Amino acid sequence: MQRLIAHISKFVDLTEEDKEIILSLMQYQEVKKKEYLLRQDAVCNANYFILKGVFRKYYIDEKGSEQIIHFGIDNWWITDYDSLERRIPSQYFIQAVEGAEVAVLDWRVQEELFAKIPALERYFRLILQRAYAASMQRIRYIYDFSGEERYYHFSNLYPEFLQRIPQYMVASYLGFTPEFLSKIRAKKI
Repeated sequence: MQRLIAHISKFVDLTEEDKEIILSLMQYQEVKKKEYLLRQDAVCNANYFILKGVFRKYYIDEKGSEQIIHFGIDNWWITDYDSLERRIPSQYFIQAVEGAEVAVLDWRVQEELFAKIPALERYFRLILQRAYAASMQRIRYIYDFSGEERYYHFSNLYPEFLQRIPQYMVASYLGFTPEFLSKIRAKKI
């Protein structure tokens, strides 16, 4: 859980009392490979800070194919904010790609935590601004880059993902088939 405290401390100042409050209200959870934090049609009840591991957030399209829209890795947050905030069934699955450990911020204690430590609202604003900017950039890449350009951009920006995520998941995230990804990788080698 010290990873969480260290991450928050990069963005806002915390007192020793703040750290104790955070640790007292956060839960620790071990997650096995392929285990779900969230399933489609369930209401999301927490925001998860990934202490260790990789997660994917995806949905099943009308053809029955998995469409990965987000990955989360060590020191990133993952959740379905729409379901969490509006208390509605999620359209997504959040699943561990490998064995993982997470710090769990339950939605019922989030407001209490913000009231006790106002700096956390600033922390989450900064985190969400970065996530939003990354989402907008990803959308732009989908429109402006060829599949090959998207792959090379992703592999240069996130080389650690390519070591930890199966290729068919990378292909889904980048919006093409595993076969197309194989052809791209064959050219590179």
